[in-house]
Amino acid sequence: MFHTYSMCQIGVRSFVLYAFSLCSLYLCGPFLCAQTSYPMVMCVRPVAVQVGQTTECEVLARYNLDGAYKVFVTGGGVTATVDAPKAEKAGATKRQVSALKVRFQAAADALPGVRDVRIATPQGASTLGQIVVVRDPIVREAANNDTLQTAQQVSLPATICGALEKREDVDFYQFKVAAGTALTFHVRCQRLENRIHDLQEHADPIITLRNAAGSVLASNDNYFFGDPLLHYRFATAGEYYLEIRDTRYGGNPYWQYCIEINDRPFVTCVQPLRVTPGRATRLRLIGYNLPPEPFTTWTLSANTPDGPLWTTLPLGNDKSNVVPLVVSRLPEAKKTQVRTGSVSDGQASGADVSGSFPVPCGISGCIAKENEVDRYSFEAKAGERFTITVSARDYQSSLDSLVRIVNDKGQVLIENDDMRDRYVHADSQIENWAAPTSGRYTIEVCDVHGRGGADFVYFLSLVHSEPYFELEIDTDKTLLAPGLASVIFVRAVRKNGFAGEIQLGVEGLPAGVTSHCGRILAGGRDGCILVQAAPDAKQTAVNLRVFGTALRPDGKGKLEATARPLQEIYMPGGGRHHYPADMHTLSIGDPLDLQSVAITPTSITLKPGESKRVEVTIQRRPGFTGNVTLDTVYQHLNTIYGSSMPPGVRIDDKASRTLLTGEQTKAYLTFQAAPDAKPVEKQLVPIMAHVSINFVMKWTICGQPFFITVRR
Repeated sequence: MFHTYSMCQIGVRSFVLYAFSLCSLYLCGPFLCAQTSYPMVMCVRPVAVQVGQTTECEVLARYNLDGAYKVFVTGGGVTATVDAPKAEKAGATKRQVSALKVRFQAAADALPGVRDVRIATPQGASTLGQIVVVRDPIVREAANNDTLQTAQQVSLPATICGALEKREDVDFYQFKVAAGTALTFHVRCQRLENRIHDLQEHADPIITLRNAAGSVLASNDNYFFGDPLLHYRFATAGEYYLEIRDTRYGGNPYWQYCIEINDRPFVTCVQPLRVTPGRATRLRLIGYNLPPEPFTTWTLSANTPDGPLWTTLPLGNDKSNVVPLVVSRLPEAKKTQVRTGSVSDGQASGADVSGSFPVPCGISGCIAKENEVDRYSFEAKAGERFTITVSARDYQSSLDSLVRIVNDKGQVLIENDDMRDRYVHADSQIENWAAPTSGRYTIEVCDVHGRGGADFVYFLSLVHSEPYFELEIDTDKTLLAPGLASVIFVRAVRKNGFAGEIQLGVEGLPAGVTSHCGRILAGGRDGCILVQAAPDAKQTAVNLRVFGTALRPDGKGKLEATARPLQEIYMPGGGRHHYPADMHTLSIGDPLDLQSVAITPTSITLKPGESKRVEVTIQRRPGFTGNVTLDTVYQHLNTIYGSSMPPGVRIDDKASRTLLTGEQTKAYLTFQAAPDAKPVEKQLVPIMAHVSINFVMKWTICGQPFFITVRR
């Protein structure tokens, strides 16, 4: 598994050793650092592929794409191929390939929208890039279109693909329309950069419509987050111009954009926002260029899982653009007992509500006008716990929700504007709230800015809070080489009081790879899975499912959760952040600079207050004299991202040797149990060897599975 580091992010214990290591990298010969890094995708150009067509794109990356042999694309209906790698002569220097031709084949019925893309190479699986599946022909940006006079002519409908590739870059496109034509201009640019691992600064595009004289007719900046959406009806036939630029007049060759331009219906959201699998739902369409009766009836497959769903909807003989929906099997509560009122100085009026809603239930609503407040009452017993979630902004609603719980006297007991987990969401949630006394309570939903309209739709879920857990993987890729092992760290996010032990598991391992699945201890946060490639394991790349199971606190069955992969993102100044990914890819690549890590013994038993030493021997590739550091905790300065160490057990720095330089191959770690260390049986702990790739990056391999037991 590869990890990346900045100077301010390595572990406190290793800082001095790491600084020494960095100095050595720059002062010594070319073999002091690792020769391998996974490729970092920077962009795909053009960034769109057309349904029913094969589109040749170029993937640009940092580090090496040489030998690319497989392309992963999320979702169905889109496949991709690269030319088979050319055979290299024995002993030849590996080529450096930073641009790769990839042919994407999109089926005629492929779902439009954004897909993640990953390239498998002998250097490892790449970071993620993205493409957009579109319906209309793709027009690629011409070399010189930076002024009105040199505007690039396009025929509509079209999908324009280009880049804001340099500072003060302004791209112009010229097109003809007939009188009365109404066009929608949908830009994807900033949203395509969320998963780009090493893009320090992101685009902030703005589009402007101009007439033949160059006068501004309309403009839009932020509609879907940082990306514009503009709808305009042209009263007069003639020539017009579309301009796109960065709001700050910035530029970067990796700032790719996709502009879909057509006169078809464009749906931004629907009401109700929720659909129930297997049940016909009449949906009101909200957006532009819609039919006079903007409704459609749609039945979702009965086996569709609950959660967010992007899909197209039937529109006569055609289909809509891709639209987000909430899939839910919660009992449906009709919005028939709602009273609306105004909000003044943060206090809601008209809080009396007749009747009560059952628990659990799901309610589809809309804040249809300014200062409107929707209210829903429910009965609760003292101490009964509830979770209330408002889904809106994540589904392209204009609502920036605020949710409150008030008592029968109209007093606000709790409220939430922005839901927070690892990220901040514009949607709202009150989680695991306990009713202070038995009685009736009222949920209030409004827009935090007092706005309203037909597109301020939401879905509110009201459920009893139950203990459960979520899982995250600190990385979205794991690199192996024949005979080597690596580690996958899994973190538990415990909800509503769940404190039990979680057994980890993995599915989808390729031939020649075995796993040792650890556990997250009761009340603990992290666990790990070791994956080991056989000495004769063949080059391959596969996507894995990592999961965890636990006993329900009430003893009635089990809980299970699939771990969400996270791709690390590097921010200006060296900050380390994450962005959710849809796949965790394990790859087996070329031999690395470390050929083995052996540990003796492979298990220890400690008494509270006791210390024991573990010997570590590495085997270097001939000629490799780079620094190697050892650790059992995946950490950056002041922050631990993965540690399966038993509580109360640590590495005794003064009694350990964790840095190997030059041709050194032997080191040791001394494990020490605190006097109050709690008992634990055979906890799986990775002993990791890190090798620097460059100033900010390392890669990691592990020794055999190692277990720690603590007994009094």
